[in-house]
Amino acid sequence: MYTLLSGLYKYVFQKDEYCILILGLDNAGKTTFLEQSKTRFNKHYKGMSLSKITTTVGLNIGTVDVGKARLMFWDLGGQEELQSLWDKYYAECHGVIYVIDSTDEERLSESKQAFEKMVTSEALEGVPILVLANKQDVETCLSIPDIKTAFSDCTSKIGRRDCLTQACSALTGKGVNEGIEWMVKCVVRNVHRPPRQRDIT
Repeated sequence: MYTLLSGLYKYVFQKDEYCILILGLDNAGKTTFLEQSKTRFNKHYKGMSLSKITTTVGLNIGTVDVGKARLMFWDLGGQEELQSLWDKYYAECHGVIYVIDSTDEERLSESKQAFEKMVTSEALEGVPILVLANKQDVETCLSIPDIKTAFSDCTSKIGRRDCLTQACSALTGKGVNEGIEWMVKCVVRNVHRPPRQRDIT
């Protein structure tokens, strides 16, 4: 009887919580993506003006609920001196969203180096990765094939984990819903990193 009640309690009052890291160079649009996600998935979230978002120094945290899953986002600063802190969060995370500025061709190789270092970390083995080619609303942006070509020698290092490269505009919201829904499917089916149980508040 206790087991039945315990199961019912979990079903009604608890959500499976998954921690998702949002990584990428500074000015890639990570915090804008986080704000857009919170606005789209949280009915009562008013949100901050996207034009007032500044460079993240440290960490922004946000939560969205998608069905029975709760995603806890950790948006980490992307400046070079802050990238050394990324790996402190790897062991606890269930998924990674890596944001690329599609308009910044000059820093694409720098972004690739940061991605390569991240993807080869043993602490992230088997963790799904969503690569967002952000700022696709700008006419002069690099296309998805351009970015895939630039990152092509990272392909073998991704291994057998779930990985998707997707066009996105964090500013307009294009591709945000699809990206998050893809990530939810991946973390829910990833048996290697079970969720944390959180009471619904």
